[in-house]
Formats: sequence, C-alpha cells, structure tokens
Amino acid sequence: MKTIPVEDAVGTVLCHDITRIVPGRCKEPAFRRGHVVRPEDIPALLDIGKANLFVFDPRDGYVHEDECALRLARAASGPGISIGSPSEGKSSLTASHDGLLRIDTEALLRLNSVPDITFATIHTGQFVKAGRMVAGTRIIPLAIPEDILRQAEDICAGNAPLIEVRPLRAARVGVVTTGSEVYTGRIKDGFGPVLKRKFEHLGSSILDQVFVSDQVDMTMDAISDLAGRGADFIAVTGGMSVDPDDQTPAAIRRTGAEVVSYGAPMYPGAMFMLAYLGDIPVVGLPGCVMYHKASIFDLAVPRLLAGERLSRQDIEALGHGGLCENCPDCRYPVCGFGKA
Repeated sequence: MKTIPVEDAVGTVLCHDITRIVPGRCKEPAFRRGHVVRPEDIPALLDIGKANLFVFDPRDGYVHEDECALRLARAASGPGISIGSPSEGKSSLTASHDGLLRIDTEALLRLNSVPDITFATIHTGQFVKAGRMVAGTRIIPLAIPEDILRQAEDICAGNAPLIEVRPLRAARVGVVTTGSEVYTGRIKDGFGPVLKRKFEHLGSSILDQVFVSDQVDMTMDAISDLAGRGADFIAVTGGMSVDPDDQTPAAIRRTGAEVVSYGAPMYPGAMFMLAYLGDIPVVGLPGCVMYHKASIFDLAVPRLLAGERLSRQDIEALGHGGLCENCPDCRYPVCGFGKA
C-alpha cells in the first residue's frame, strides 16, 4: 500500500471508500474500496478534493481481489462447475449439470492454509441439481502478492480437480418387490411409485417392476431375469429385516452376487444391503425408503449412479452424519443428514 498523486493512480486499486459530500443534499460513496482507478475517474476525484490516493499498485507485484477470485475458481474447478463473474471480491461456483458433488477435502484444507486465501464449499458426496451454488472463493485483503496466489493455484493443480460435479448415468432400473401381501393383491404396492419418482429425479428410469412372494427362489429368479433383460441397476424392496419371513438378503446372496454389506450405520436405512452382480449394483432397500424424504437411498444410490464402486468401509463411514433428526419440517438436503 502506498500514497500516490491522483494523476498517477490509473490502474491502481483504492484501499478505502472515497465519499462525496454535497452540503444539504447528500453524503455518499463516490468510489468504493477495491475500485480500479480509470482515466475518466481522475477529474471526478480532483473535484472532490482528492489530490492523493492510498492504493495498492498491481505494478508492484500485487493482484486485485477480483482477479484473484477468478483465478482461484478456475484453478480449483473441474468438470461440471460453472464460475460466476467476481462480485465484491468473491467468485461463486455453481453446478452446471445435475450430478454427484466431489471435493478433495485434503486439498481444500491445504488451500485454506495459504495466507489470505479463503475457499468455502458445501459438503462433498451429495447429489446436486444444476444451478446450485456449491462453493465460493475470495481473498481477505484487496490484493495479494502474485507469488501467494501462485502458491494457491499450485495446490489446486493436483492429480484431481479440487471440486467437480460428476454426471450420473441414466440407469435402466429393475425393481423386485417382495411380500406375499402385495404379491397376492391383499394390499396395494406403495414402494414402486416412490422408487419411480426417486430414480427419475436422478435421471434414471424403471425398466420393469416384478412382484414376488416371500420365497428365496422366486426372488432370486426375478433378480436374474431382470439382469438378463438389460437392467443395469437392481433395487429389491421389502423383506429386509431379520424376521423369519424376510428372505430378501438370502435371495440376493443366492444369485451369486458379491455382498458388500448387509446393514448400514444410518437411521433411517439400517437394514440396507449392497451387493454386485458382476458390474450391476443390487440394493436391498428397507421400508423406510418409502416413508422418509431422506434415507440411505439418497446417500448411496447417487454415488453408485456416478460410477463409484462402494466398499464396506464406504458404508461404515456413513455413520458420521448418518442420524436423521426427524425435524418437523424436513429441509434435506440443506441439513446435517449424511454430511460427514
């Protein structure tokens, strides 16, 4: 920061607001802190008595806050991220399409450890809709030295983007609904419409829904048949508890699928099962998915559709943040559920 004659200030950055006072009429900011002085500003500055200005000078190796914000956003952003024009020193990052938000949290911590750099995000690992703001960045002072900015940019230039939105594949979902009460028509199925809505929200479609009784062979055959008909994602509903009549986990195992996990540290969603029939994810969905706005479905399925092959450790890690508080007015996803 330095003081220079106003005539020499073109291209420099004001360090403070400059006020215009018209007696009896107004007192207002004529130029805001952070304003880059232009040739046409000189007469106006002289008219309000500013012969000298207190400024940052980019020619001294400093970079203005707006340029810093834009460069930081560009360095950090990967596919699926749109960058907004800087406003008041901050650049906002939004999702350019629906998908799974992924943030390199270790790189984010290193970035925020650089002096005068700030970069804030929403939580990683969640499904986001196009247009949602997912991050913002700015520096603390009006300008920082070029070498500090480059240090921050170098952190972002790792092997993977610091922030990206991964697209979800449009899966052809086969649904197997178990339960003798539904199979025999004693009660009307309520799970199918819920899954149709949830999968369509994620960009997928239901190939077919097959109703079966509480028999292992019948359920197993339905899963195998759907896989043979082109389903690339299979959801099995009902029969997921430990009651004697609940045979869905046994039926999924009998298909030869590789079982990753039966049970998840999430409420709602504890009786969730994940398996792979070759490359086809097979999920056993407990009844809570039908009744709760947010459940294990909303945390695991988007990741599977984004191409992640979840491990048992991935499921176990859901315990941190895996407790729904059952708020009277559900605000998911703008809440702590599923946020590690």
